[in-house]
Amino acid sequence: MATGCEFPKIQTFESALSAAEFESTVELTNFPAVFRRCVSNWDACSKWNPFNGGLDYLEMKERAGSVQVEAMLSRMAPIFNGDIRSHERVSLPFSEFIRYCKQHMRSKENSSSVNVKSADFTPIPEDHTPGQIYLAQFPILNDEKEEKVQLKILRRDIQTPTPLGGKSLSSINFWMNSAQARSSTHYDPHHNLLCIVSGRKKVVWWPPSASPSLYPMPIYGEASNHSLVGLENPNLSDYPRAEHSLKQSQEVTLNAGDAVFIPEGWFHQVDSDDLTIAVNFWWQSNIMSNMPEHMDSYYLRRITRRLIDREMSLLVLKPSSTDLKQLSKHIDQSHIEMAEGENGNTENESAKKGLGTLCERTSLDDLDPSARHALHELISIVHDHVNAVDTNKGRQYTSPSCSDPATESRKSKILVNALPCLEDDRVAHMLWDLEAFRLRDVLVAMAHYFPRTLEALILHMLSPIAAEVLTQKFDEIDRQTGEEDRNNFFREFYGAFDDEAAAMDIILSRKEAFAFQAFKNVLDKFLAVNVSSPTMNI
Repeated sequence: MATGCEFPKIQTFESALSAAEFESTVELTNFPAVFRRCVSNWDACSKWNPFNGGLDYLEMKERAGSVQVEAMLSRMAPIFNGDIRSHERVSLPFSEFIRYCKQHMRSKENSSSVNVKSADFTPIPEDHTPGQIYLAQFPILNDEKEEKVQLKILRRDIQTPTPLGGKSLSSINFWMNSAQARSSTHYDPHHNLLCIVSGRKKVVWWPPSASPSLYPMPIYGEASNHSLVGLENPNLSDYPRAEHSLKQSQEVTLNAGDAVFIPEGWFHQVDSDDLTIAVNFWWQSNIMSNMPEHMDSYYLRRITRRLIDREMSLLVLKPSSTDLKQLSKHIDQSHIEMAEGENGNTENESAKKGLGTLCERTSLDDLDPSARHALHELISIVHDHVNAVDTNKGRQYTSPSCSDPATESRKSKILVNALPCLEDDRVAHMLWDLEAFRLRDVLVAMAHYFPRTLEALILHMLSPIAAEVLTQKFDEIDRQTGEEDRNNFFREFYGAFDDEAAAMDIILSRKEAFAFQAFKNVLDKFLAVNVSSPTMNI
């Protein structure tokens, strides 16, 4: 279940911060920030401006014109997807790319205000247009592949922004598009300071926790850091969780001289106006650079476990009051409340009542009215199920599925192939709807008066989600009672079974089956990995 935007508004600073201020107030939060006029003092902001002779400056061969560059060619322009299957790489001289930009400027202005000699211009092939060409992520500096840095001459027109003073930079990259361009939604494995030299960009962000709504590509793929869905008009039939993506996003418009900090792991989509030039700085975060490799597997397990726990809590969210009323319509709540008023028993008094008092009861009429109704309901559910299944020799009861009635005929096994649905699982919903102390009374009463019904309920009707709810209620009972009452309760409960160990194993196995479903959901939502559900003997 996706949630709305739960993080604060992104900070905007009207000037650059010092390196110390940036690290303490921005970088350590791992949260984006905007810096207005952060690089407006760069020579590049005036010298590279396409509308002030900047294209001629960049085209000059003694600077960078003769350098061979590799540009992206997209047939889905203005969208440029990071997936290598959706674009080509075109090798051409930097001066030729600049001429494409000039051609586009001329077509937009419909004038000859830009001085381009036709004799010096090489026509673009008919199947290529300037709008399809984008010089993306071309290195000005690269700490690992220095031999591939061919636009290093442009480095003299820029300076390391003040907030990054003292940083060990991984790379500096040059970005330039001739016509409007849009990147696919993606995240980077480095911290990123994106600086606008000319033109304008709109950046839309999502926190890493928004991954489920953005459907990241499989972790084992070539474009694992990219999203499968577009920002506008996503296909909700294929990507239903994308409905929530806009609620989790924030956006900002950046002009020449502005910069934005995009932390590692934050999804972002960038729209660029015509003839926009930018430079970005990448560096490794302290978290990754300071984490020794021998800890990787441990943190992988910790993070995965945390995501699984969160997913499990989402799957057992209490249904709305409307759902509760619909599923409990046969229980006369007003009668229950009247009876409670007559008896003068409050919930707190019932909760504090010792288990010994309950065990000494000789009549079911002594039960709290709501507990008595719940007991009747659970017995009815079990009996209805017993009457509905084939009771021939060798056929065992199975847990009813909340999404596929055919599972009732499967033998002693639960296939975890569908999302658990609390609202459709009558047993799970009954358990969830009962206060822990009332459920305690109901289970003890069943153990005393209807042990075989309790056995059928636990051994043959407890679904994975019902097992999860039951054990959560057990935890609540533990917290609400003293050690002696707690021991008495579990002694009474498990004593109803011919094989106590088998009953405990059933509960734990089905609880683990529920956790496995949550694990599958985590793999799908965050890593786009689908695994087959093994048949689990429970």
